Amino acid sequence: MICALPPKSTPRARDRRAVALERVPLAHAALGACRLCPQNCGVNRLEGERGCCRAGPEARVFSAQVEVGDELELIPTFAIAFNGCDMRCAFCITGADSWNAQRGEPFDAAALAAKAIKALRSEARTAMILGGEPTIHLPEVIRLVAALPAWARLVWKTNAYISTEPRCWLEGLFNVWLADYKFGNDNCAERLAGIGDYQRHVQETLLWAGQHSELIVRHLLMPGHVDCCWEPIARWIGLRLSTTKVSLRCGFWPTWKARRHSELRRAVGVVEERRALEIARGYGLHLIE
Repeated sequence: MICALPPKSTPRARDRRAVALERVPLAHAALGACRLCPQNCGVNRLEGERGCCRAGPEARVFSAQVEVGDELELIPTFAIAFNGCDMRCAFCITGADSWNAQRGEPFDAAALAAKAIKALRSEARTAMILGGEPTIHLPEVIRLVAALPAWARLVWKTNAYISTEPRCWLEGLFNVWLADYKFGNDNCAERLAGIGDYQRHVQETLLWAGQHSELIVRHLLMPGHVDCCWEPIARWIGLRLSTTKVSLRCGFWPTWKARRHSELRRAVGVVEERRALEIARGYGLHLIE
């Protein structure tokens, strides 16, 4: 997919807010044949057709508040969470909202920006946009960026399973990409999240993000998946993104639909956690908390 941006639209040359406003119509038009994620549905969301994420022409938000559960260098953060996702992770901690694009409150860029600015002027260090997966609501996301001040430190929290064109429209709009790398092979991705061609798309996104912004790669360690998922992920990061910050999260809990998979019916064990840390050290990863 070709990235079609207006001339001289890079945020390095012009104000981030002006560039965002320029990109909104392009992103909105893309909903007419939606291919914002690798599922490549091609449905006309502007006419009410629904693809795999079940999102329509309008976005909804299920949470907008100050949070402290993310990486230390990013918190407190004012987190704005969009409903709907292009993946169906069995262990999703916000599954009821992340899977249902019709829940939550109607999106209001001005109201959300006002709340974010108030938080940033008092207790929050960053403003984070997440989901679900916010990429599927790209027009509204970009409109929200345009409503936020240039001095705001913005974090893009993504599952990294996104297409080429959205990456182009997001270029330069966020200071930090906080990207999940969930599965170390396509079989686990298909079995636990219902998606295909996972490795190729996520690795392309991470390599791109590492060149265009500050990047933090996050992995949620899953019970029974240290060798099949974490080890190949750690190896690839060590080879291709050796200086990138890596957040290894060991607080897995069998929530949502995790118990449908026998290995996910428990927390991560002490031995598994130790093994995961040994793997990280072995590949020289730059771990952060």
